[in-house]
Amino acid sequence: MGIVSDTRNYIAETWRAWNHFWFAPADPATLSLIRLLAGSLMFYTHLVWTLDLQAFLGPEGWLPVEYLRNLHTPVGASSPQWSVWSIFFWIDQPWLLWCIHIFALLVFLCLMLGLFSRTAALLGFVLAVSYAHRISPGAFFGLDKVNCMLALYLMLGPCGARYSLDSIRRLRRGETTSGSPSSSANLAVRMIQLHLCIIYLFSGLAKHMGENWQAGTAVWLAVSNLEYQSINMTWLADWPMLVALATHATVFWELFYCCLVWNRFTRPWVLWMAVAIHGGIALFMGMITFGLGMLYANLSFIKPATVRRWVDPLAGRIALMLGAG
Repeated sequence: MGIVSDTRNYIAETWRAWNHFWFAPADPATLSLIRLLAGSLMFYTHLVWTLDLQAFLGPEGWLPVEYLRNLHTPVGASSPQWSVWSIFFWIDQPWLLWCIHIFALLVFLCLMLGLFSRTAALLGFVLAVSYAHRISPGAFFGLDKVNCMLALYLMLGPCGARYSLDSIRRLRRGETTSGSPSSSANLAVRMIQLHLCIIYLFSGLAKHMGENWQAGTAVWLAVSNLEYQSINMTWLADWPMLVALATHATVFWELFYCCLVWNRFTRPWVLWMAVAIHGGIALFMGMITFGLGMLYANLSFIKPATVRRWVDPLAGRIALMLGAG
């Protein structure tokens, strides 16, 4: 009976821990900050397409729609596979393309400002995926994946509960529960955290099998590539041991991120390493938006209390300026 009772208690405790991990009510501060930053990133990165909208997204642009339909249609099938979809596949008039593009920018702006946040997050996900599938395979990169990932999980929780125009509107109406803890806020943040762990694990496994990463020269090949170089780092040629250390440290960090980031003692070191790696990508390799996007996702591991200690004073002053105090 002792073994049966112990087993039953162990299963019950495991189940309670599982439910607490995913569904315990959490302050929406972290999710709201990610919404603000990710929304600004999505607005800017999609605004860039405006520079040559017809060439990038038009039906007869650099990647014609007919070519994409044929590319994504399996042999013997009459239509593209269901997993590849974009509203731009059905737009054949320039004026309609401009209307959709302007609407998308307004949606991303609303997401950034926190206006109709849940609706903006849902529409933002649909639009971000539509842009990504339209420009793929020619201009589809990690930044587009980060945009889609963040938009997907933002729509799961109350991303506009704090640091938003929605919260200011509720305060003006006398509501005081807009920022109360909720299970959906916790779930959305947990999904971002888990997705990051998967990204880094598979990235680390892929790097671990690469010859340049095994040889300790991959970082040098990256920073010395003139196609990516935004700051001259060729002085590292005189420091081969430093290059090797940075290369192997990157692989170690990615492989063990999913283990070390959950421990409260190792988490700060893991997150500071994220700042170093993604900050380095942004500064030295010209991929500023991608670097920022990954850093914004890593904010999911910052506790809501810490976020509020950093952001609430500034948010309070802005709310007072807008007459919501």
